[in-house]
Amino acid sequence: MATKSVNQVSVRTHIERIGPYTTEEYLKRVKGFHGAISPGALAGGIMLDMAMAKIPKGVLFDVICETSSCLPDAVQLLTPCTIGNGWLRIIKLGRYALNLYDKHKGNGVRVYLDPKKLDGWDEIQTWFLKLKDKHEQNADQLRQQLLLAGRDIYTLYPIQIKPNLLSSKSKGSIGICCNCGEAYPIKDGAICLGCQGQAPYKVDTSNPACQQAHMILPRTGYESPEHKPASTDGP
Repeated sequence: MATKSVNQVSVRTHIERIGPYTTEEYLKRVKGFHGAISPGALAGGIMLDMAMAKIPKGVLFDVICETSSCLPDAVQLLTPCTIGNGWLRIIKLGRYALNLYDKHKGNGVRVYLDPKKLDGWDEIQTWFLKLKDKHEQNADQLRQQLLLAGRDIYTLYPIQIKPNLLSSKSKGSIGICCNCGEAYPIKDGAICLGCQGQAPYKVDTSNPACQQAHMILPRTGYESPEHKPASTDGP
């Protein structure tokens, strides 16, 4: 067991390396990528290491995270799997778990942070179960405990991914939304999902720039679509 220094705090740790990095190097990369040394990304790196050790070398793999909090960043830091290339998916089940599996055959492993194994790790328990507000938690002690606990607070077991999750999904035919004039997958409906009310923003129609951008085509409404298939690949 070696002594490490994390933010000038001496730590005796069970974890020597996370992926190809020393623990110190990994924490620096987490800070640069995630914006802070997140305990979730630290835990995620350990979980990913555990899963990778069970996958034979040379196997092409994908990852499914069961939460969008912190864990996906660990995956993107340590593997080629990203949200953008589709090799990392997030299925929001609200559980701190990841599934790493052969992308063609679907066999792999699931790892999760196990609350039954947190006895004696008070700071981890406080953070994971949100027993205190974040500003009341001891961040340095939490990192120390995560490193000292090592792999002992996680559970890993074999899984088989459902067949419908193994095939890549095509966008299908692409059309032009008659309401906003933007390209979208026709399978989403007569108009794009944004014009169906799922856009994450509001438009100030009194602003000339907004008028120019959003009123290129007549706003004919949902009942009179004018699909214009352009491609099966999408933009």
